[in-house]
Amino acid sequence: MTRYLIAPILWLILALPAAAQQIPLGELSRYLNNLQTATGEFTQVNADGTLSTGTIYIKRPGRVRFEYNPPEQSLVMASAGTVAVFDRKSNAGPEQYPLAQTPLKIILERNVDLARAGMVTGHSTDGTATTVRAQDPQRPELGHIDMKFTANPTELRQWVITDQSGSQTTIILGDLTKGVAIADSQFNIQREINR
Repeated sequence: MTRYLIAPILWLILALPAAAQQIPLGELSRYLNNLQTATGEFTQVNADGTLSTGTIYIKRPGRVRFEYNPPEQSLVMASAGTVAVFDRKSNAGPEQYPLAQTPLKIILERNVDLARAGMVTGHSTDGTATTVRAQDPQRPELGHIDMKFTANPTELRQWVITDQSGSQTTIILGDLTKGVAIADSQFNIQREINR
């Protein structure tokens, strides 16, 4: 009799989709370190709730470019240890600050080691994705980044940067095309200033 009760229960368990396992920090570090170049579409959720879209170009280590779609007239670049924010509606030059002062530097570092002491302050799964909260262990007051990854294969899908004032910016990535050739000139801040 119990055999007849167990069979439907086993069938129900096997029919349910398997919950995604938490991706280990070592695997996430390997993924980021192997991500040399990539491009794709992104959606940005700003601190005030407004949305922006565009194309992202990543060239690790240390370089990223966010080209915003109209009606935005912005460009954000990181290169040579500097982040530059261009507002093409303004006649002023770009706002610039050190990349080391933003949690984005964690993704762009030459050697990402999420197992480094004090770097990861949260590591969890919601059944579909693994989220890691990371900070600069030397300067935690600068804020943190929450990175969301999916598995099989491991992919970075989103990040949320919380800056030192508590303001949050979310980047949701479309499918990234990895291993593409991206010219270094795409990340040349001075060249963009001279345009």
